[in-house]
Amino acid sequence: MANGRGRDRGEPNFDVPEGRVAGPGTLDLRLSHQDRAGGGVASSGRDGGAKGGAKGGAKRGSGTGAPQRRSPARKPRKRRGSFLGRLAYGCVVLGLWAVIGVAGLVAYHASQLPPIDQLAVPKRPPNIAILASDGSLMANRGETGGRVVSIKELPPYLPRAFVAIEDRRFYGHFGVDPVGIARAVAQNLTRRGVAQGGSTLTQQLAKNLFLTPERSASRKIQEAILALWLEHKYTKDEILELYLNRVYFGAGAYGVEAAAQRYFGKPAKSVSLAEAAMLGGLVQAPSRLAPNRNLPAAQARAAQVLAAMQDLGFVPAQDAKVALAQPAKPAGSRGGGSANYVADLVMDVLDDFVGKFESDIVVQTTVDTSLQATAERALVDELNKQGTRYNVHQGALVSMKPDGAIRALIGGRDYAQSQFNRATTARRQPGSSFKPFVYLAAVERGATPDSVREDAPIRIGNWAPENYSHRYEGSVTLRSALAQSLNTVAVRLGQEVGPKAVVQTAQRLGISSPLQANGSIALGTSEVTPLEMVGAYGAFANGGTGVIPYVVASVKTAGGKVLYRRGEGGLGRVIDPNAAGMMNAMMHETFVSGTARKGDIAGWDLAGKTGTSQDFRDAWFIGYSGTLVTGVWLGNDDGEPTKKASGGNLPVEIWKSYMSVALKGQTPVPLPGMNRWRRAPEAATTASVASAGGPEEILGQIFGTNPQPAQPQPRRRQAQPQDDRNFFEKLFGVGE
Repeated sequence: MANGRGRDRGEPNFDVPEGRVAGPGTLDLRLSHQDRAGGGVASSGRDGGAKGGAKGGAKRGSGTGAPQRRSPARKPRKRRGSFLGRLAYGCVVLGLWAVIGVAGLVAYHASQLPPIDQLAVPKRPPNIAILASDGSLMANRGETGGRVVSIKELPPYLPRAFVAIEDRRFYGHFGVDPVGIARAVAQNLTRRGVAQGGSTLTQQLAKNLFLTPERSASRKIQEAILALWLEHKYTKDEILELYLNRVYFGAGAYGVEAAAQRYFGKPAKSVSLAEAAMLGGLVQAPSRLAPNRNLPAAQARAAQVLAAMQDLGFVPAQDAKVALAQPAKPAGSRGGGSANYVADLVMDVLDDFVGKFESDIVVQTTVDTSLQATAERALVDELNKQGTRYNVHQGALVSMKPDGAIRALIGGRDYAQSQFNRATTARRQPGSSFKPFVYLAAVERGATPDSVREDAPIRIGNWAPENYSHRYEGSVTLRSALAQSLNTVAVRLGQEVGPKAVVQTAQRLGISSPLQANGSIALGTSEVTPLEMVGAYGAFANGGTGVIPYVVASVKTAGGKVLYRRGEGGLGRVIDPNAAGMMNAMMHETFVSGTARKGDIAGWDLAGKTGTSQDFRDAWFIGYSGTLVTGVWLGNDDGEPTKKASGGNLPVEIWKSYMSVALKGQTPVPLPGMNRWRRAPEAATTASVASAGGPEEILGQIFGTNPQPAQPQPRRRQAQPQDDRNFFEKLFGVGE
């Protein structure tokens, strides 16, 4: 070393064995054969390798620098079957990885679901069954459209229809059917498209209960997981019952009960084999196979269901043959489509009687299905026959008992085309049908049916109301003035008692719509609903007790627990009995000599009032017996004027058509208090003939103007009263 400290430092000493030096100053670090694994084994013996190594080392130490060539080591011999072994080994490894992958995939999607210990079948939305007064079902309301049914209630072939066509191995699989999946895959491959699904009924139920309808691999995995949970949690029959009450059948019907009512008008427990097969086939494509929309397709699908049921032994061949020969057909709804107007009214008022409910409930109504159908037929038939002629497109009818119980309610011409309920919601000018409130206010202040007022021109500020005929009859009794609907007399009475008194009288009888206390209120210019008007007239029919129209009689749970029952109720006495008798006598004259003679029904004491609004936009008639009050409104939703449709023509005809059926078989009863104030028969006949007036008035009746009273004619007109009356009855009633 250059520095002195280098001499004293100890250098590393490699004791290299002799023979490991490749050359001068060079250390041979190469591995010998003996240094390698297994190097001690040589063909010459156990120590031959050592000898060879020593020999080779001597040669390297000779200074030549050339390494000795060594003989290669012997390669191990391959064992037989190693390829098959490796293949099997690879398959096992791949299988294990596949299992791990599937387990991971399942675990991931399971983690997206609620914890199993917290999983529960969601509650089915409650159904509201709406029954008629006789207990028959009118309609269902709620999200499902029908009540929950037990599988024990159903005929055996009904649930079997679903098993046969949707999941024939239902009772054999564990929620997921590998055989069914394989069969579906094979079918889809051979048919080049998705021709068949592999989902079980349990999987379909899981989808309906917990999942969205999207089609994805992720959702199918979750569906399978949930199906396994359902199979673990419930029995097969319980799963099938859940399925039958949740599956969608189209037309807003969820569950087999809703579907049976919707399509066949009967409960699920009463469906025939052919109907059961049609219901079973519906779930594949409810919108396409609905029998009320595509009956041939629905019947063809039902035939496939019957074939599957027969193949599985679910039905005898003879029964299947009969069902095929007589395929199911949809039925019309009970009470007509107008029953839905009643159901809508029930839903509008239900919150007033019951609070929040989580299970099915049953609402008993006051409606008579036969009267409901009669009312719908009377209204629709008349509009179909004469609606175009009079340019009338809509109508409403309300009929109730004098205590307020609604027996029939028609909210429009066709519920399918318009769900707007004109009977309860539409406010229209009542015209002269509002006049009884004016006359009642006058009677309560001392007037009587025989009181006389002047039918003559009148002016209130800039307003000068006229009679429809533009004629004036001079002095007339209130009885005749109301029967003939004289405008000037009604306005005079309104001014005598004051518009505020008229408004208060109407409100006391049950009119709740806003009323304008002005001079024109006497002619019915404030808008009201048909239901309000019929309710107010109920006080006349029952002798003076105010009523509140009602449709709900009771509300119960599906198990029969009473949640609400209507008791005695109303507005109390709102008319003095003597005043009610006078009003009944005056409005009875409308049928005897006034604008409603065409509505008279032999043997019955009847009373009522016609009404026509400005420009013939609205036509009304509200009439009653001692047992039934019925009101009819006709017009157009947009307020377009009719072609002289007035209270005395179409509404009276519809009213009579309905009331003739509704009163048939009943014992006639007198109107309360009317006999004391009834006009003598001879005087009534004289007034009837006299009211016809001259030729101008007769022509006015033909062309839609209102019949007006005339002064009493000479007695000679009584020579042939019956003939004259029949003649004028054919002409009168065209207007007020």
